[in-house]
Amino acid sequence: MNKPFVADTVFKQEDYRKTALPKADYEACTFVDCQFQAGYLDNQNFVDCTFMDCDMTNANVAHTIFNGVHFQNCKLLGVQFDKAEKGLLQVQFTDCNLTLAVFYGLKLLKTSFPGCNLSHADFTETDLTEANFASCNLDRAIFERTSLKKADFTKAHHFNIDPEKNQVSKAKFAQEGLMGLLKKYDIVVQ
Repeated sequence: MNKPFVADTVFKQEDYRKTALPKADYEACTFVDCQFQAGYLDNQNFVDCTFMDCDMTNANVAHTIFNGVHFQNCKLLGVQFDKAEKGLLQVQFTDCNLTLAVFYGLKLLKTSFPGCNLSHADFTETDLTEANFASCNLDRAIFERTSLKKADFTKAHHFNIDPEKNQVSKAKFAQEGLMGLLKKYDIVVQ
């Protein structure tokens, strides 16, 4: 079944909680202040799209393509990005709430998360090589067997990363953030 093709369209203040966004291939579309809470965004294709000020809390994104998609100031609580199409996943996040989001096992090379709340986010087995966590809250974010090579944590806060369980080669940390690498040792730095 061929999906309709929708391009260069702006969707503003739409409520997709009761009536789902129609299944389609969306290219270069912008979604502004739209409501997708607990909605079905599964099996959709988004290419070079922007989501601004949208609420996608607990949205189902299974088998959805997010290729060249930018989320700005969106609520993405509990979204399981690991269920999206992995092969074409290319996303950026700016000032988003990604509390409890799941990125398990994804390749997110050079992904930026500036100003995002990533508390309780799951990055287990995720490749975050050269990712940027500028001004991010990483309170209780899970990093296990995660590649953080060359990732930038210089302005991130509240992180707890075990260098013995993650690849941190050439990752950048501010001096005041080094405690986030030493928490497991229960030492006091003054």
